[in-house]
Amino acid sequence: MNCSNNNCSSCISDIIEKIIVLQKQDYDTCNFVGCDKPFLGPMATTTCYNTRPVQLYNCSTGDAWTFNYTNSEGATVSSSILRVEAIDNCCCTCRILGLDTTTNTYTNTNEFVTIDLNCCGAIRCLTDTFIDLC
Repeated sequence: MNCSNNNCSSCISDIIEKIIVLQKQDYDTCNFVGCDKPFLGPMATTTCYNTRPVQLYNCSTGDAWTFNYTNSEGATVSSSILRVEAIDNCCCTCRILGLDTTTNTYTNTNEFVTIDLNCCGAIRCLTDTFIDLC
């Protein structure tokens, strides 16, 4: 993939747009049935997921984009796990997510980055989860 092209990678931007639509669903309850159920397969628990964490990979180096943020203890740490928040043309705004390695859960941060999708060669979707966004 040529990172200097000005044509947004349609496959990555299409996936990101679908993730945004899924995440913006406002579900009052997880008890959906019938044709308008917004997910595939049965729901094994009553947990509603509101986030599909992703990792975006640099098309030049193949490395995951990694960003520094300040955690709840005030320390500067880094993460390559993101929550897609918005897309505007080829620019994607993402919230940086922390990973609690003791519980293997994601933590919300109030730090955001904007990534040019022309510089992304791959996307990795992680397991859907619930994140307290307040």
